[in-house]
This record gives sequence, structure tokens and C-alpha cells, in this order.
Amino acid sequence: MDRRSFITKSSAAASMLSLGFGIPKFAHAAEFTYRLSHSVPVNHPLHIRAEEAAKRIKEETNGRFELLVFPSDQLGAQTDVMSQTRSGAIDFFCLSGVVLSTLVPASAISGLGFAFKDYDEVWKAMDGGLGAFIRSEIAKSRSLFAMEKIWDNGYRQITSSARPVVNPGDIAGMKIRVPPSPMWISLFKALGGAPTTINANELYSSLQTRIVDAQENPLAVISTLKLYEVQKYCAMTNHMWDGFWLLGNRRNFDALPEDIQVVVQKHLNAGAMAERADLVELNTTLRQQLSDKGMEIVEANRPEFLEKLRSGGFYDEWRKKFPAEGWEQLELVTGTL
Repeated sequence: MDRRSFITKSSAAASMLSLGFGIPKFAHAAEFTYRLSHSVPVNHPLHIRAEEAAKRIKEETNGRFELLVFPSDQLGAQTDVMSQTRSGAIDFFCLSGVVLSTLVPASAISGLGFAFKDYDEVWKAMDGGLGAFIRSEIAKSRSLFAMEKIWDNGYRQITSSARPVVNPGDIAGMKIRVPPSPMWISLFKALGGAPTTINANELYSSLQTRIVDAQENPLAVISTLKLYEVQKYCAMTNHMWDGFWLLGNRRNFDALPEDIQVVVQKHLNAGAMAERADLVELNTTLRQQLSDKGMEIVEANRPEFLEKLRSGGFYDEWRKKFPAEGWEQLELVTGTL
């Protein structure tokens, strides 16, 4: 199947998989049944590729291992599921590195503002030394480990109503909604904005009533929440990249026979690689769809944002908050920040 067909047919495919169609039936019950939780909807490439991996794992293990995939936070809020994964009540969990930073502070380093120029730099870092460093920090929790390949959550973009964000000066004084995270607040304060934390379920109304002027999110969220109805501009700032670590409970995973461990790792890592390509295609489609909905898409001037952050001491501040080993691995890819 070509990738465009995959994206356009993804919702229907996910529905079929969730009902069990297309999954081979084995004469015996699975010897091991594990659960994977994530927060995205069934038509997101992450869910579709996770279901695909689960099917292949079951086939290759001749039905001995069954992986049940639960989308859209069905097993609970992210903080609750993280606790359950640590305890072993849930076996696998896909979680943003920035959210994971509440437990593993160093995991937030991959979301540093304007650090990665493009996806080539992202994957060079995350499939290389920086990713290995973060996985080693996760392993220090003792209860958790991370699969080798991180799944893509995409770059974040800025939407606004009064003016497009092309240069740092466009953010000056702008009231912008950000998630409740020190890294987001620090970034937009350094750019001269007025960051405000507002719950996601209140985002649309806060933009509609002009409590805030702007917000930032991946294109998929901008589209899903129909923010094009209350925002005029979408600036392709790529100001933050985020990914989903596929975390596993160490004790539960070690309880599996070694041959099954190898199969599970192989297909979940392969699923991550396929999802990355899917998300690039999806974002291209979403960009056009948002334009068709009336949003004015603009390109941001990345070098000017970098200079503003450097001269204002943003990177010097965050360098002190991360382990030196992690910062070194980051700058091996990005150059001096």
C-alpha cells in the first residue's frame, strides 16, 4: 500500500483492527497477554502501527504472545497509567518525553526550544547518542525501560489571531497558551511573550473569547480541535519537537522468554520507524487542509529566534539543568546552542 492510501484509509483500518477483523485466530489462548496504553485516537499513525505490530508479534510467536492496544487514555490519565506501568499493572505505555520529565527530568532535553533544525537532526540525535543517554536515564528508575526507537509526536507550531508569528518581535507581549511545563513557560518568556497555562479542554473557548491571543501545538491537534475556526494564522515555527517513548515494565518484560522478547522488540521498533514516515505524510496533508479551511500558513525565521534565545541566556540557563553528558550529546548534533 502506498503511504497516501495508508493515511487516508487509516481510520477504517483502525476500526477493523479494533473489532478483531484481519487478526488470525489461534486454536489456543495466548500464553502471555500484555497491555499497551497510549493517549492518541484510533486514526493516529501511532495507534495503527502499534496494532499492526501486535498482529505481527502474535503471528511470529504462533499465538503465544498477545498485545492488546488501548488508545485515547482508555486505561486512565497519563499520570495514573505511568504509575500503573511502574508497578506492573500495565505492561507498556507510550509517553511524551516532556511529560516523562516529571519522573525522569533528563528526558525533557529533546524538547528544548529551537534545538533541532529538521527531522534529520532529530533522528540523528534520538537514534544516536542522545537517545541512548535518555534511555539510560529512564533505566535508572529500575521499574521502567524504553524501547530503542522513539515514536514521533511531531514538531509544534504557533497559531495566532491578531498577527502571524514570523520573527521573535511578533511574540512580544502576546498572550499565548502553553502546557503547564517549566520548559514551555521559560521558552516563551525568553521570546518576550506572556505564556499562560490553560487546560486543553478550555483551549478553544479561551481563544474564542480572547483570554489568550495564541497557542502552540502539533498540526494534528490544531486540526482535531478545529482551532482554524478561532485562529487566523499558523506559523510553521517548528519551535519544539516531541516524541513518544514506548516504555515497558522491566519486571514484566524480563518474565518473558528471551525469544519472545526479541520478537516484541523487533516489531515495536519497526512500528516506530513506520509511524515516523506516516506522520510526515500526515502533516503534509494537514497543512494543506488547514490552508483550505482558511488559515494563513507562514514560515518563521528560525535564525532570528535562535539568536534571540542565545543572546537572552535561554540555552545557558537550561544547560545548567541537564546532565553534562546529555547536553554534550545534544550539541554533537545541533552544534553549539
